[in-house]
Amino acid sequence: MNIGFAIKTIRTRLAISQLELAERSGITQTALSQIETGKKRPAQKTLDSICAALDIPQSIIYLVAIEDTDVSPEKKAVYDMLYPSIKTLALQMVDPAHHSLMNEK
Repeated sequence: MNIGFAIKTIRTRLAISQLELAERSGITQTALSQIETGKKRPAQKTLDSICAALDIPQSIIYLVAIEDTDVSPEKKAVYDMLYPSIKTLALQMVDPAHHSLMNEK
């Protein structure tokens, strides 16, 4: 699971700079950079802050963060069939146009 990659992917889809997200999350830009590059794993409190700053549920980050190595070999065929669509849907929910619609409900 690559939480940092997921955060960076979502942040860039929302056109938020690393500095802006760091400030909104109450962490340093260096800390965010280390999270995004996988040098550090965010503490739960930090992940909560990042999700609040991005205005998304943590489940979206976890869906985007899934990697092939997270899936057992016996479930790999189902993963290969379903995950691309699930990831696309999760990222569409983060897209600025869809994101505003999701927050209206």
